[in-house]
Amino acid sequence: MGLVSIQENGNGGMGLSGVSLGTKNKYERMDSELTEDGYDDASHHQHEQKRSITTRKYVIACAIFASLNSVLLGYDVGVMSGAILFIQEDLKITEVQEEVLIGCLSVVSLFGSLAAGRASDAIGRKWTMGLAAIVFQTGAAIMTVAPSFRVLMVGRLLAGVGIGIGVMVAPVYIAEISPTIARGSLTSFPEIFINLGILLGYVSNYAFSGLPAHINWRIMLAVGILPSVFIAFALCIIPESPRWLVMQNRVEEARSVLLKTNENEAEVEERLAEIQLAAGIPNAEKYEEKAVWRELLSPSPPLRWMLVTGVGIQCFQQITGIDATVYYSPTIFKGAGVEGNSNLLAATVAVGVTKTMFILVAILLIDKLGRKPLLYLSTIGMTICLFSLGLTLSLLREGPVGVGLAILSVCGNVAFFSVGIGPVCWVLTSEIFPLRLRAQAAALGAVGNRVCSGLVAMSFLSVSRAITMAGTFFIFSAISALSVVFVYTVVPETKGKSLEQIELLFQNEHEWQGGEVELGDVEHLVQKE
Repeated sequence: MGLVSIQENGNGGMGLSGVSLGTKNKYERMDSELTEDGYDDASHHQHEQKRSITTRKYVIACAIFASLNSVLLGYDVGVMSGAILFIQEDLKITEVQEEVLIGCLSVVSLFGSLAAGRASDAIGRKWTMGLAAIVFQTGAAIMTVAPSFRVLMVGRLLAGVGIGIGVMVAPVYIAEISPTIARGSLTSFPEIFINLGILLGYVSNYAFSGLPAHINWRIMLAVGILPSVFIAFALCIIPESPRWLVMQNRVEEARSVLLKTNENEAEVEERLAEIQLAAGIPNAEKYEEKAVWRELLSPSPPLRWMLVTGVGIQCFQQITGIDATVYYSPTIFKGAGVEGNSNLLAATVAVGVTKTMFILVAILLIDKLGRKPLLYLSTIGMTICLFSLGLTLSLLREGPVGVGLAILSVCGNVAFFSVGIGPVCWVLTSEIFPLRLRAQAAALGAVGNRVCSGLVAMSFLSVSRAITMAGTFFIFSAISALSVVFVYTVVPETKGKSLEQIELLFQNEHEWQGGEVELGDVEHLVQKE
């Protein structure tokens, strides 16, 4: 209306610039104010956009640096699948010693995970990641120069403790620094780096397999020491978890970190208030270790449901046989008819490439589709692929068709694993528990994961010999089918909710009535705006 008046009262439609002073000066002032307001809005929008990009880059960098320890786990898993062929030849170890050497890492890592829960509450998430790297690298160095099986085992045990610490603390740290909208993708980063490490391990096997047997496996293991340099650099850059800082009553430091990791400044105070409420501030100084374990050992109904969900999904991730597929892929392909070490290791590289490619799909979809759809896709797909692998190994061995189907089934299994249960189980475990219990409850989940991993890795060859390799994969397929039922009846959808909102939701018992748990209506529980 102001614009029409200006054009009607101006000279010959000269527009805003042609408006004379006097009776029309009010329009000139309005024009000036509109221009200034428009400039201010544009400037503010530009500032917010710049801040958003900077924040996003900073959080992604923190997630990447925090995930570096996961490269160590992945590399160890990948490299040992090929190195064991040459360790057998060089140190003349038995099949039982081979199983113990491979499987003990997972079992011992449970002690690392338990220690990590307490350590991360005591010294912080950040420095616990540093501790993990130091312990692992010490073990890797001992394995590299090991003259006998016994010394090799000492290094392996130390590496296992380091891995146990690292796999537990990294997802918790990333979940605690991530903004709600991107938490799923960012918390999946450790799984990306595990897959990258596995692929690097496979490539290392293939690259050094031509060297003499007494030296090639040592070089393969020694390469795993290199990431420590990057981890030391990372610790100088990444901040401490704001939620841990609040638990230590260091609220101003927590606010400073939240300002760096949240795009909207207005949300920082609200998020900080939620964290303080969850942490029990101002009573955080009364927090006691014994109280935490007492609560975990005699949980309330909401906490019991959290533990069933968190520990259950971690166990299903491993008892569906992923470590058997990854550790023993050369043995599986050998049973399907692939001949020669080079061909076996080349087929194994294909598994590593597939696993790494499909984890990227999960990262893109986890915050768009949600956790449960990916879990359904993953568990159903794995069930089909494991059953197909069992059929192939029992009916189509030794022929080109059998070899092709075996490779396709293994690659399909790791692809479906990487799309869903691989990353999602770590995301769920790091986000469903209350703040004051999160580190140690997540440690329990990691313990379940490592125990199941060790049981599978240490028994696979013996069980395969007893009931055939095909029979073993039929069992894995049946367990995978059970995991579909578990996801349907127990696992909640946590997409788009803050950690504090998820905690409140578990406390509302009526949400758990019925078969399928949904979190879509959480907003009516948390009315903060």
